[in-house]
Amino acid sequence: MIVTLTANPSMDRTVELEHEIKRGAVQRAVAAASDPGGKGVNIARALTISGFETIAVLPGDNEDPVLASLKEAEVPFVNMPIGSPIRSNITVVEPDGTTTKINAPGEPLNDVAQQQLTRLMIKETIDASWLVLAGSLPAGVPGDYYAVVGRSIRESLGEKAPRIAVDTSGVALRDALVGLDGMPNLIKPNSEELAELVGKLEMADELEDSPELTARTAKELVDRGVEMVLATLGGNGAVLVTKDGAWHAVHAPVKVRSTVGAGDCSLAGFLIAHEQGKTLPDCLVQAVAHGSAAASLPGTQVPTLGSTTPDAVTLRQLDF
Repeated sequence: MIVTLTANPSMDRTVELEHEIKRGAVQRAVAAASDPGGKGVNIARALTISGFETIAVLPGDNEDPVLASLKEAEVPFVNMPIGSPIRSNITVVEPDGTTTKINAPGEPLNDVAQQQLTRLMIKETIDASWLVLAGSLPAGVPGDYYAVVGRSIRESLGEKAPRIAVDTSGVALRDALVGLDGMPNLIKPNSEELAELVGKLEMADELEDSPELTARTAKELVDRGVEMVLATLGGNGAVLVTKDGAWHAVHAPVKVRSTVGAGDCSLAGFLIAHEQGKTLPDCLVQAVAHGSAAASLPGTQVPTLGSTTPDAVTLRQLDF
């Protein structure tokens, strides 16, 4: 079973335009949709739709529309009431796939709520194989919160603690690499996040264009103790780096409808393959297949395992 924590969930509202955005003008949408969101929620949705056991843990009141949407999608979840509505995010997609996302800040979580959420996580991860700590942190939550959760779970569960994957950005990602009792088993940065982690933000574009440079950069984190780095490179696929090697995988071109949630689905695809007992290079292939399938769908829809095309992915080992 895979448990996901989304500390800052959302209702993701996606609007598709017939023409490119015109600032200050009134424009009509050709399509609109709403989906429960936040990185951990998206991963849980992708796992559920492909028949894999998961639980999404998130703060939110029992009658919140986000939780109602999860029920409708039959995504198992456990929520912690917070007495306020979950935020709404807005995504505008232009015909060429250009995506503009406006994220609301989310309701603050005080110290008591943070402690309650941590205790809830410990309870829900007792039988889990993976715990995914994903997405931004709401106001009032310190940057090391994911590290606190991971450390608490490892101390409480000992050898029964699940593997930990982290998919976040900024301070939350940086602190997850210094505050855990041991490093995460897996992190999933994009090129900008990877560059920021190694203190070389100016090389983000270069990383996206060069799998070899990405592998060498990710190896710095593996040398620091991270077991696996899954670096997503947009249309240039993804790179996986471990102490045993590095691989690059890229999918044949697809028509992009929305990139929102594609990275989340990439991580879901990796975890699905890992749960199936596949080799790490094959896990990378499924990650890229899942991300590409998600990018070809509107809004924040997630693909089924059967709708992905791993045969369209080219895999090669990298020297680094």
